[in-house]
Parts: sequence; C-alpha cells; structure tokens
Amino acid sequence: MAKITPLFSLKNLLVVSLALNVSLIWRAMHESEKCNFDSSFSLQQQRRSVMAGCVLKEKEHVSERTHLSLSSSPSPSPSSSLTSTDIQSQDGGERIINVDHGDPTMYEKYWQKAGDKTTIVIPGWQSLSYFSDVRNLCWFLEPEFAKEVVRLHKVVGNAITENHHIVVGTGSTQLFQAALYALSSQDASEPISVVSAAPYYSSYPSITDCVKSRLYKWAGDAKRFNKDGPYIELVTSPNNPDGSVRQSVVNRSGGILVHDLAYYWPQYTSITYPADHDLMLFTVSKSTGHAGTRIGWALVKDMEVAKKMTKYIELNTIGVSKDSQLRAAKVLKVVSDSCKPSGSEDECFFEFTNHQMSTRWKQLRMAVQKSGLFSVPELPSQFCTFLGRAFEPQPGNSSVNAFHVTFL
Repeated sequence: MAKITPLFSLKNLLVVSLALNVSLIWRAMHESEKCNFDSSFSLQQQRRSVMAGCVLKEKEHVSERTHLSLSSSPSPSPSSSLTSTDIQSQDGGERIINVDHGDPTMYEKYWQKAGDKTTIVIPGWQSLSYFSDVRNLCWFLEPEFAKEVVRLHKVVGNAITENHHIVVGTGSTQLFQAALYALSSQDASEPISVVSAAPYYSSYPSITDCVKSRLYKWAGDAKRFNKDGPYIELVTSPNNPDGSVRQSVVNRSGGILVHDLAYYWPQYTSITYPADHDLMLFTVSKSTGHAGTRIGWALVKDMEVAKKMTKYIELNTIGVSKDSQLRAAKVLKVVSDSCKPSGSEDECFFEFTNHQMSTRWKQLRMAVQKSGLFSVPELPSQFCTFLGRAFEPQPGNSSVNAFHVTFL
C-alpha cells in the first residue's frame, strides 16, 4: 500500500488521499453481514485517526463492530482479497481487518468449479535440466507456456505478440528489474533516472533502489522530472493505484518506456486496442489470480534488450521454475478454452471475473455513499472489444483507488 503523508491546512476542508482495497472492503461487509457504515465522527477524532496512520475506526454497527486498519507500510504485492489470517477476532466480538496486504483469492470459486481441468502431473524424472529450449533466446522458457501466452493474447486482443520476444520471469517484479538492467548503459557516468507519473505503484521506488545499483536510480514523479539526459519511464496502464488509463508523460528525447500492463485484462478495464509497445510486462497473478505460481512474462521487440533481460534472470535465479511454467500454461489454456464462442461448457473466465469485480464495486460505492466521508472518482466507460459492451474501469489492485476523506 502506498505510504500516505497527511497534509493539514487551516481550511475547513481537509482532503487526504487514502489507498483502500475494493475487495477488502467487500470482504469486511461480507464478514459482518449487516455492517452499517453510518458512524459519527468528531473533527478531533477524524484528525487523530489520520495522524495515527490513517486508521478508520467504525463506532457503530448493527451486528458487530468492524475495524478497517490501514498500515502505512508498502504492500508486498497487489492484492485482491483477504486470507483468514488477516481477520482477527478480539474480545467483545470485535474484528480487525488488516488492509496492508492481501491474497488474490477472489477467483477461487471459478477454479474450484473448473476441478481437474487445471490439474497437472509432473513425474519425478521431468524438469531435471536447467534448459527448456536451447534454440530459444530465452533458453529457460517452456515452449508450452510460450504457446499459451501467445494464444491468450490473441483470444483477448489486448497485446500484439508478433515481432516480440517472450521473456519469462518469477513474477513481473523480477522482469521489471531485468528490464531496468537491460535498458541501462553499462558505461554511463551516472545512473539512468527511473520515473513514473504519480500516483504510482508504491513498490516501484524500493524495487528500483533496493540493490543501490550504479546503473539506475529512482527519480520520482514523471510529471516533475526535468533532468536532461536519458531516462526510463514506467507507464502503468491501467494504473496502480487509481485504475486510470495511462500514456507516457515526459516525452523527451533519450527516453525509454516500459509498459506495465498487469491489469490490462477484461475483468479490470475495457480492452480497446491490442497493445504493441517496445516492452510490455504481464503477470499470471493479475490475469488469472494465481499469484502463488510466481510467473510473469515480458513481450520485448528489441532482441538485444530481450537477451540482456534473459541474462539478468540467469544471473539472478538461473532461470525460472519449469514446474510453475507448466502449471501456468495449463491455467492459461483453460482460460482460453473457456472464451471460445461456442462448444465450451465452461463459463467464460473473463465474464465471471468481470461480473465479480462489478458486483464488488457496486457494493463499495454503496458503502462509500452511506459513509458520507469518502468520494469515489468517476472514471469514464469505454467499449470493450472482447466483452462487446462498455463498462467503467474496475480496478483490482491493492491500492485500488484514491479516496478523499473530507472533514466538515
């Protein structure tokens, strides 16, 4: 979750940008069943809550009291749901829901219904070698996984795979680091600047600077970047945390773009065109909900960049788990099969997940409206070429939207 620093003024209105998880709010409502969000806050209590780490304390509920606790520490990963360990019962029937992090288990029902269709059996003699395909630029990329990646993008229509090299990684986080390594000059006199337009994914700065590389360094908000020379701009679209459709901001010579398209799937946003950027990042955790599989992939046009990314992953982890790739390939195959116009007995995965996100957002908006404390930004509807209808963006990331706390 993004770190929030409250800004106070002498005005009667105080606006605090607060990152909340839509699914966590939904789960909070589900857990307390008849939770009533009509609570009375004094001005003094509200300010104390914000200053104490943005903790919202609900005072009155119909059935039981539910607390939404927000930590200022960064979320370890974008999240879509809660695990049972995140909900702690206390004396007096009180429940504390930690929205600092979560697990994307909200698609669990779909995969439970799928049953053995996603089951794979890996014999003990299989996957012994480091190598998957020595003829491939990315020599640890499993051919079956590569095939299903290409197929899924064609089915959904969200990315062009032709004239792109596929580089597999242990989640998109490793691929992000590999991209920074590949795009940085080894002979530069100073590290290349890495920027992204605010609000940006809260882990970008820490991931960029964690090893204190002399090749690259975090340089903050792209909107305020005015340094001469080369730079790397991260374009996250749909954006984490606010779900908006993004384009590059700096647009100066010497700039290199990395497009993080983790949420460019029909359950979160309308598919309006097939992305065809130089370097695009995707991940299984957002597309299908299988975060524990730890698989992501990059579509890279430039062969030399793809080679350098592959080299980074070789140095970092000597490749990527074959077992995880084979499981991910099976999952992607089931998703693509479910999207067939006819002949599939399964509900389309993206129809199911889009409906699930839509339901949760409706519940969240109702809760926000009743609270009188928050406002949810309205994002324009767009026609989705995959689903064949228009709908508003339905962000599913951990810092799902920028809420405004207004003190009267």
